[in-house]
Amino acid sequence: MARHLRLHITKWKCQYHIVIVPKYRRKVVYGKLRADIGKILRKLCEYKYVEIIEAHAMPDHIHMLLSIPPKMSMGKFKGYLKWKSTLMIFERHVNLKYKYGRRVFWAKGYYVSTVGGNKKAIQKYIQDQEREDQIMDQMSFKEYEDPFKELEEM
Repeated sequence: MARHLRLHITKWKCQYHIVIVPKYRRKVVYGKLRADIGKILRKLCEYKYVEIIEAHAMPDHIHMLLSIPPKMSMGKFKGYLKWKSTLMIFERHVNLKYKYGRRVFWAKGYYVSTVGGNKKAIQKYIQDQEREDQIMDQMSFKEYEDPFKELEEM
């Protein structure tokens, strides 16, 4: 059953799947920053009463399934999330400001889609994304045999 959130006279179910990416797709989301970025994003969502239904940090991007109140536009919330998290990341990790000139952490673009009736499918996609990427990486490292090797030996 779909869960609807309520205010006094308003009921809503505004859910979005968003993907945000570090500038130049740097693989900085993993490692030391991963847990801290997660805490920062959770705290910022709490400030704006946005519920994180599902989230996962990949090496070079972050997937989030969010429930956003209807009074807030998705674009404005995304801007707030990226802007404020950048400030907090550079405040907590001062050494990054020398690697990232102009204090830009996130890339300008982002991906967003409304969830509609596909909530379970999107949650599963977010949960399985890392495993699927690892499988694809292993497949791309496969060494192929030279098809012309037999011809050279003749």
